[in-house]
Amino acid sequence: MTIKMYHYPKCSTCRKAQKWLSDHEVAYEAIDVVNAPPTAAQIEQWHKDSGEALKRFFNTSGQKYRALDLKNKLADMSEQEQYALLASDGMLLKRPLVTDGNQVTLGFKEDVYENTWLAKEK
Repeated sequence: MTIKMYHYPKCSTCRKAQKWLSDHEVAYEAIDVVNAPPTAAQIEQWHKDSGEALKRFFNTSGQKYRALDLKNKLADMSEQEQYALLASDGMLLKRPLVTDGNQVTLGFKEDVYENTWLAKEK
């Protein structure tokens, strides 16, 4: 399966991740998270696949997250409500989100990419 990167083109972290993948010749499909946000069902599956806390899927430093006061609201929301919220606006999603259908990485850390995506290509 092709690696898919959900990103925001103006995000510097996303650009660093794209450069890293390209420099290491890791093939990927770039998907603009604002123009083509993932569905709630996709996010739910990624959450289960990742082993990460659901809160890690939120872009906690984003303007939209702060404007909606999600810091104080997430604890009272069900997982299904959180999946629907993440799917409603790509700017709420932590990015880049990279997946191959089995593994998921959130954000960009070089060592995580090396252990996840570089190992995949070998």
